[in-house]
Amino acid sequence: MVAIKLPNGDVMNMEGEVNGMAVAQNISAGLAKAALAVNVNGKLTDLSTPITTDATVTIITGKDKEGLEIIRHSCSHIMAEAVKELWPEVQVTIGPAIENGFYYDFSRKEPFTTDDFEKIEAKMHEIVKRDEKVERKVLPRNEAIAYFKGIGENYKAEIIEDLPESETISLYTQGNFTDLCRGPHVPSTGKVGDAFKLMKVAGAYWRGDSSKEMLQRIYATAWADKKDLKAYLEMLEEAAKRDHRKLGRDMDLFHFEPEYAPGSVFWHDKGYKVYRKLIDYMRHRQENNGYVEISTPRIMDRCLWETSGHWEKYGAHNYSGKTEDDRVFCVKPMNCPGGLLVYKQGVKSYRDLPLRMAEFGMVNRYEASGSLMGLMRVREFTQDDAHIFCTPEQMEEECITTLKLILDIYKDFGFNDVKIYLSTRPEKRIGSDEIWDLCEKSLANALSSHGYAFEINEGEGAFYGPKLEFILRDAIGREWQCGTIQVDMNLPQRFDISYIGEDGEKHQPVMLHRALFGSIERFLGILIENHAGRLPLWLSPEQVVVCPIVNEFDDYATEVAQALKKAGLSAKTDLRNEKINYKVREHSVAKTPVIAVVGAKERENRTVTVRRIGSDKQEVMALDDFIKALVEEAKMPHIDE
Repeated sequence: MVAIKLPNGDVMNMEGEVNGMAVAQNISAGLAKAALAVNVNGKLTDLSTPITTDATVTIITGKDKEGLEIIRHSCSHIMAEAVKELWPEVQVTIGPAIENGFYYDFSRKEPFTTDDFEKIEAKMHEIVKRDEKVERKVLPRNEAIAYFKGIGENYKAEIIEDLPESETISLYTQGNFTDLCRGPHVPSTGKVGDAFKLMKVAGAYWRGDSSKEMLQRIYATAWADKKDLKAYLEMLEEAAKRDHRKLGRDMDLFHFEPEYAPGSVFWHDKGYKVYRKLIDYMRHRQENNGYVEISTPRIMDRCLWETSGHWEKYGAHNYSGKTEDDRVFCVKPMNCPGGLLVYKQGVKSYRDLPLRMAEFGMVNRYEASGSLMGLMRVREFTQDDAHIFCTPEQMEEECITTLKLILDIYKDFGFNDVKIYLSTRPEKRIGSDEIWDLCEKSLANALSSHGYAFEINEGEGAFYGPKLEFILRDAIGREWQCGTIQVDMNLPQRFDISYIGEDGEKHQPVMLHRALFGSIERFLGILIENHAGRLPLWLSPEQVVVCPIVNEFDDYATEVAQALKKAGLSAKTDLRNEKINYKVREHSVAKTPVIAVVGAKERENRTVTVRRIGSDKQEVMALDDFIKALVEEAKMPHIDE
């Protein structure tokens, strides 16, 4: 007799052979039909795995996050099986589930192309219809190596050879295809369904090592049903229209020079205006929230990052070089050591804390060429950093104050749907477990006691302390990780910083690392895509363009533009001898927020005909009312604070 505790608290006493499928059938036929896997005492496993002791059991379906990942992983096996049936000489390597889908790496002499996708997908649908049973078996390590070498799958054998003798080697078989895998998997190929699509093919080095063979990676997406697949493909289509790289060209904001400065932004006049406005906005908010601003050198001695621990963890990603006097200097990859050196100047009292030091520091980090992506992933960027030094007693309050500021700032940019993750200690870290316990507990208490919902992101903290991560959801449902708050009691210890307490003794402060935008470059890329290039008026580099219908009205157009400029707005005229519809279309592509058209009636009545980007409607307004309305709309949020 085995006692099975269900998620609702009910307990089922079951006899005979008990596994996940038996539990699902005992609950309902519908659940048994939808079941993909089972969670037994917190561990995901196949539905066929025996349950031999009392256990807490949850049946996993495609509606669950874990179920969707299992569908994707199982679908990668189906793709590999399809490829092997079509091209038996191909060797398979690895095929994990990833965000929104999966990929599989293949070794093949002939290159795959997107022309092959239709054939592969057709074979995959055929395998799904066969509803082949998926079975797991375990082999001794050496026997598993011999098996894969025997069927010509040398990459699989190599993976196993790198595993210790004690490792459990599990294989999954469906039809005539067997793969090395930990699982779990769906019980049969039919459970994957038909909501998948191959997306692209790319190169990938075996085991990520550029000295090894270049494999062919096929990416695909997979979902629980066709409705979700359709929604995802529509989102991708919309995302392509919003791509900040395309809009950056259309709006003449920036460009890149991969040959001369890969991963670095060349800001054009209009783009740099937006860049400066973001900094001006943040500078204003920080000054009104008790921050001081500092600036530290971009090149400093490598020993600083050895002291902080950054060199040991990220040294390979730092730009560094030796000078004639044999000293090694780094282009700074982060701002923390500089902030700590500023803090160390002079004696600090408990009365000086909290001390909130902000810095718009440009940093450089090496990223692989293949990972660079417009403004979203660069090698040179500006962080809106701040380091808050406080007493342990002030730590929780400072976390909440900073959290509230972050959420309020995101609202100013149109982001109201924000997730919070508490990222806990990673495997590779500095500091004692006691310090980590204290920091993690303080962050969790700060969130819980103030009613903020959050999720735990296990093992994803910084190497020096736990952190809060803020995930923004944009206009088309994508999520972006932006700001962070990191609690650090390790770097203050390593840099030996202190303050004089009320007792007249030295004490070690807590250091909070804080970024709101994350990086100016990335946040601007997110903003451009969220607004599809139609930035709020206060943030737009060019706010108004005045277009005369014909050149006869150039003088009035110039007068209108001058009045707008005098009121503090960014305005220009378009006096080219072109048709008005051509001008309107061109400025719409450039995402100019407001187009003011003037002709005979407008000059006579001292009005303008206003066209807003994204709208087919137009409105006639008195010039003074037009200027007054735009001045109010163009105010930077919180500027009157």
